[in-house]
Amino acid sequence: MPKYLAKASYSREGLRGLINEGGSARKDAITTAINSVGGTVESLYFAFGEDDLYVVFDVPERTLATGLGMKIAAAGVISWNTTALLTPEEIDQAAKVSVDYRVP
Repeated sequence: MPKYLAKASYSREGLRGLINEGGSARKDAITTAINSVGGTVESLYFAFGEDDLYVVFDVPERTLATGLGMKIAAAGVISWNTTALLTPEEIDQAAKVSVDYRVP
C-alpha cells in the first residue's frame, strides 16, 4: 500500500482546539479520517518548529490520499501537505526506467 508523510501546521483557531481537546483527541480524529479512506496510521507526532504535526500513513490509492488532504485542509484550521514516500526498492525500479530526454 502506498505510504505518505503529512506535515501539518495549525491556525490559531486550530491551536485553540488542540489545547481544548488535547493531543490524544486530535490523534483519534486524524486516525479516524485516515481509516475512513481505507488507510492506516503508522506514526503520528506533534512537534514544535515550522510544522506542528507529522503523520506517516498508508492509503490504498493516490486519489484517496489527495482527497483526504483536501478535506482536512478545507476545514480551515490546519494546513496539510502530503508527500508520497518511496521504498529503496521502488527507487531501484525507477532508476532503471528508460527516458528519452534531451538536455536544453
